Amino acid sequence: MKQKILVTRALFPDVVDRLRTHFDVETNDLGRVFTATELTERIADKAGLMVMGDPISRAMIAAAPALKAVCNMAVGYNNFDLAALNARGILATNTPDVLNETTADFGWALLMATARRVTEAEHYLRAGKWQAWQYDMLTGTDVFGSTLGIIGMGRIGQAVARRAQGFGMRVVYHNRSRVAPDIERALNAEWVEKDALLRQADHIVLVVPYAPASHHTIGAREIGLMKPTANLINIARGGIVDDAALIEALAAGRIAGAGLDVFEGEPQLNPGFLSLTNVVLAPHIASASVPTRRAMANLAADNLIAALGEGPRAGNPPNVVNPEARGIP
Repeated sequence: MKQKILVTRALFPDVVDRLRTHFDVETNDLGRVFTATELTERIADKAGLMVMGDPISRAMIAAAPALKAVCNMAVGYNNFDLAALNARGILATNTPDVLNETTADFGWALLMATARRVTEAEHYLRAGKWQAWQYDMLTGTDVFGSTLGIIGMGRIGQAVARRAQGFGMRVVYHNRSRVAPDIERALNAEWVEKDALLRQADHIVLVVPYAPASHHTIGAREIGLMKPTANLINIARGGIVDDAALIEALAAGRIAGAGLDVFEGEPQLNPGFLSLTNVVLAPHIASASVPTRRAMANLAADNLIAALGEGPRAGNPPNVVNPEARGIP
């Protein structure tokens, strides 16, 4: 008898078919996200889950005695109660690397759109406000030759930094630890303290994973250190930035602008953003290219197949984030 699994959101049909060769697959056919109650009920008899950012809580885990693996179709995994998974010996996996370049591309799309006020300009034009050329109409900030600050110099941060070389930018970064000297040289990047980065950078890109220690990495104090002409770009996670403090700063003109793909409490967002013209907003789509989303889906499937003891990597999924759970009965 095949093990039972749940795929919590709509997914590429061919990937679901691949999973069906190994498992008894239940899918989400409701056209919406499961509520916590629905998800708890549906995982009660499941050995594995493929989730797309759905919160997997201690209570849900307790209600699923057969559960062996929870596989996220994402890099981040702060939606998992890892302590509860570890206590039960349940493997958790993610999908790193396959989205690095696409996410970095989108970070640059937000940076360029924010610096050059692209969203604001389009709204201005569509509203029929463009009547004549003016020397100061929708003037923004330069990207070429400016200083780029990157907070978080992992794989995606490094991909962001590589692109800066084509713009002749000075790159400064802050990370918990410095990257290897050869990587610094290749990226032409200089490690600095976080406060120094905030004071120096014309454009700041956030690429740090979410954890309690990184909550509100950027708050009112940090925004206060930034140049009034600076732009803040968040392609990391909601909660890295204090959204209320950012709204206040943008409304007061204390920084020039922001480009945001993630928000506290998403998919809800602070309505204060909607009345601002100096913020570019996107609904968490940094990895949203078809090839990348396919790669993420297939890697999540690889992880789940292996974690449940199937396929060529049986028992050895490629992207375990809690190896301490191995061997726990």
